[in-house]
Amino acid sequence: MEIPKDKIIELIRDRIGGDKAAEADAKLPGTVDTDKPEHRDLLSSLGIDVGDLLGGGALGGIAGKLGI
Repeated sequence: MEIPKDKIIELIRDRIGGDKAAEADAKLPGTVDTDKPEHRDLLSSLGIDVGDLLGGGALGGIAGKLGI
């Protein structure tokens, strides 16, 4: 699934905090494709589980914010 970086940054800022959001902003590409291993690795390096990101979990999920 392709997710705009700004949506991920917004979710991280809301759920984790500004420092982690700033780090994510510096590391992530403009569009994050959760099907690409290198993008999954980037998210993991930020402490973000893709399953949590998409499905709810600790971050509350981005799917709802994107209307998916």
